[in-house]
Amino acid sequence: MTPSIGNDDDLTDLQRQALGKVRRLISGEATIADVEDAKAWQARSAAHKEAFAFAGRLWGQLGPAGQNVLARSGEDLLAPARPAFRPSRRLLVGGALAACAAYVVVRPPLQLWPSMSELAADHRTAAGEQKSVRLVDGASIELNTRTSVALAKSATNTTTNQIELIDGEALIDTGRQLTSPLTVIAGNGRVSATGARFNVRHDGTLSCVTCLAGVVDFARFGATRRLEARQQYTYGGQNPGAVAAADLTAVTAWQEGLLVFHQTPLAKVVAEINRYRPGKIVLMNASLGERSVNARFRVQNVDEIMTLAQQVFGAKVTSLPGGLVFLS
Repeated sequence: MTPSIGNDDDLTDLQRQALGKVRRLISGEATIADVEDAKAWQARSAAHKEAFAFAGRLWGQLGPAGQNVLARSGEDLLAPARPAFRPSRRLLVGGALAACAAYVVVRPPLQLWPSMSELAADHRTAAGEQKSVRLVDGASIELNTRTSVALAKSATNTTTNQIELIDGEALIDTGRQLTSPLTVIAGNGRVSATGARFNVRHDGTLSCVTCLAGVVDFARFGATRRLEARQQYTYGGQNPGAVAAADLTAVTAWQEGLLVFHQTPLAKVVAEINRYRPGKIVLMNASLGERSVNARFRVQNVDEIMTLAQQVFGAKVTSLPGGLVFLS
């Protein structure tokens, strides 16, 4: 059961300890010793395991917002438990929303919950979910996992003439009925096309446009270029980007429920797989992340990466509640 934000019950000593363990694990400074300590702590008893699961769910629901609320109330989640603290519904809800407003506009740590911009999207998919959106003007959008888009209508308010890819990956088919170009914004780039199919991906720092059929016009920083079928343009930040030949099979494999990797560093494989599963796989060993992977995974079975890491690379796998997995 998901913990209630408005629960007035006291946090138990074990829950306080568990929250400290979880905060340490996702702080960005966790070590193997911290992982082993958390695993040993939750294995002490069923009560410890239940408290750890509670802490993981609570952190996932409130994140730093909830932490800030408790901190303002004089609580230190890493310190020994203090006398009973009774957070009121008004404190938790009001404080969490205030803290969230300043925090979730950027990418949340570990992507354990959606950002504010993602929550405001017209269409959004969860981890492992895909969705088709048909537009009234004959165009269509196929949303991949963890994808958010916002739609803008034309001046006549009868057709969609602009799509903003807030985050994730989408395949756009403009159809044959458009009389004016459909525009897709991804990061600081803008794609315009009629009579074309193209795949667009944006993860907050890096974007990629792949022309699958027809031609697309791309504009960025006042410069324009045209992409033809089987061409791909990758860009990010102030980087000028580059055009390259595209492997269409790999680019569109997600539509067939597949992830295809050719000589791909394990770190990149893990980053991609994290988009398709709840929780987070964390690499604790930089040299392990450099190992090359040749593999195909069904999106329903992406956790097979743990078996591969163990059997092929000799990695140690440590699993914790909430889908958190550490590879070392």
